[in-house]
Amino acid sequence: MPTMSILFNRLMRIEPIRRQSMVVLILQIAITFIGFLSTMYFAHTIGASVLGAYFLFLAYVGTLNILYDGGFGGAVVKRISEGKDQNEFYSAFVIIRMILVIFSIAALILIYPLLTDLHDMFTWLLIALVAGFVFSSILYGIYGMGKAGIYQTVGFLNSTLCIFFQVIAVFLGFGAAGLAGGFIFGMIAASIIGLRYLDMKLVRFKSYHLHSLVSYSFWIFLSSSGSLVFTYADTLLIGYFLENADVGIYRVVFQFTTIAAFITTAMRIVLFPNISKWSVSGDTDRIEISLSKAFTYSLMLAVPVMMGGLLLGDKLLYYFYGPDFESGNFTLYLLLVMQVTNVFVFLQTTYINGLNYPKKALKVTIVAAAANIVLDFALIPVLGIEGAALATLLTMALNALLAYFVLSKFINVNIEYVPVRNIVASSSIMAIVLISYRLLVPLSSVWVTLLSVLLGGIVYTVFLLKIDTDVQTEIKKLLNY
Repeated sequence: MPTMSILFNRLMRIEPIRRQSMVVLILQIAITFIGFLSTMYFAHTIGASVLGAYFLFLAYVGTLNILYDGGFGGAVVKRISEGKDQNEFYSAFVIIRMILVIFSIAALILIYPLLTDLHDMFTWLLIALVAGFVFSSILYGIYGMGKAGIYQTVGFLNSTLCIFFQVIAVFLGFGAAGLAGGFIFGMIAASIIGLRYLDMKLVRFKSYHLHSLVSYSFWIFLSSSGSLVFTYADTLLIGYFLENADVGIYRVVFQFTTIAAFITTAMRIVLFPNISKWSVSGDTDRIEISLSKAFTYSLMLAVPVMMGGLLLGDKLLYYFYGPDFESGNFTLYLLLVMQVTNVFVFLQTTYINGLNYPKKALKVTIVAAAANIVLDFALIPVLGIEGAALATLLTMALNALLAYFVLSKFINVNIEYVPVRNIVASSSIMAIVLISYRLLVPLSSVWVTLLSVLLGGIVYTVFLLKIDTDVQTEIKKLLNY
């Protein structure tokens, strides 16, 4: 049996992209698990309404971060990853964002009387913008250099420390303000740690560097603004049409479904700088192969999570978060299907941007974002949070289709038929076992429900390893490298 040190040495000898993907995936699993546990604690301790107020705060912070980022974050990662004038591009980026942050804070102070739903959280909002500027500036510099493992580790520390501070604050009775304060303290602590791994230096730069960032960031900004619609529009509109409790239920359910996106997130983080380098060198074959593999590895988790969630999700919501969240069952089913669609949206748009076609990505995003807003306004007042979930699912499907048409003009977009067929077959067998389990064993407690989750995971893994020799080979490479 290999010791931990031997496994670590073997891990370090694995090809960099695979190694970084594994590290990122492990950290994603860890932070999501910690996030689930903390959300369960918050749900049972302060309820859906207070959680809803905090999620609204996060929606405002996220919206403002994208607006004052102006797309320069994606632009500087692209330029740094290309390997030329790295310090100059980074310095220009920091100065531009500093100006945008100051402008954003001044604008917020001017419109303060209009932000009636944020008066209790306004000071926290201003502090969050400053802390976010520092933290993201450090993180973008690390990511641009291709240090995906360190990038994800610092992000992991941010999330972990954030949750640590939040749990203490909620325990002490600070409610939504405690959650906002913990969110900020986590960024501050992670910034201090991440600064040690930032190789970038602030130097003099030329107008060329500014122009290069602006020309690329403009399209990234517009595209990010479209992505903003998918991320926060539903939350803000639920808050407008419905109650804070509905916001809390929707966002908790949405978070619950993100387990299906573990591998997709890991692949996106690791691949983008490499796609950028490969596109500059003209290595199209490598780009196409990596995309096919990314589809396969992402679906390897997304498909069984979707099937398992459709069969067990109602009980998991009830036992994990409490009776208040049981009304989110149908929302859960829609969002689980949406997460599978997300695999194709996220990966294809990542490759479009990595290939240096941000204008193309923008056109796709604008159409889908506009459709999402229209559907949100039409469906939320009629169907509630289920309407928001349905709107997101439909527009994600549209986004995936449009992204395929764009990306296929530049590279061959292929899905590995045999591995995906094996994933679907193994997931189907798992589903049959879970249906039989529910018929024979009433899910009368959290432990019985968790046992069904464990059973489903074992059945899926065993059958996938049995029928897919490539998966076996990947594991053997790790254990015997």
